[in-house]
Amino acid sequence: MTMMIEKSWFEVLKEEIRKPYILELKKFLESEKEKGGIIFPPEELVFNAFRHTPYDKVKVVIMGQDPYHGVNQAHGLCFSVQKGIPIPPSLKNIYKELEDDLGISPPPHGCLEKWTKEGVLMLNATLTVRSGEPKSHYGQGWETFTDSVIRSLCLRKDPLVFILWGKSAKEKCENILNLMDHPHAILTSAHPSPYSASNFLGCRHFSQTNALLKKWGKDPINWDLNE
Repeated sequence: MTMMIEKSWFEVLKEEIRKPYILELKKFLESEKEKGGIIFPPEELVFNAFRHTPYDKVKVVIMGQDPYHGVNQAHGLCFSVQKGIPIPPSLKNIYKELEDDLGISPPPHGCLEKWTKEGVLMLNATLTVRSGEPKSHYGQGWETFTDSVIRSLCLRKDPLVFILWGKSAKEKCENILNLMDHPHAILTSAHPSPYSASNFLGCRHFSQTNALLKKWGKDPINWDLNE
């Protein structure tokens, strides 16, 4: 696996990338392929979130858990699927909240790439997964790498909004954020999965995020995916 990371992120993470666990992670992914395993997303899209949202352009972080493990779903952005792929249940609930919160009609697709251009880093805790096996690449080093990503963002002086949906995202980010002095805002709620949607819907995170960005003198996010 080649770590194809956008230039500004490479500068921030270059010391992390040289650590021994990264080599072990690469060996693990190579062994998966040698065994005939199919890995999602495709290798060229593993670092897609970084390519779309350079380090200095990040205004908002949405934290996911595991890439989608179905064919043609995952493309390196949490909660997002490529156009033409059925919209997953969690994303349908995100769209419902977006409509209830800001009056934005759900788009006919599940691709969230436009948000990344607005400054939203769509980060998963684990950046790869074996086909049909959720959480199959947990504990192999990805979590350490994405912890470093979060830590590097925490060090920024200009404030960011961390949107944490679900226990896993909340614990991962707050374990780091709570240990540091920082100017950032943290919005938490239940996961948008159908199992916990009743506690997710009504969180109003989209409008709250834009209110915070405006307060800090930043342009709000245009959350409309229909344009």
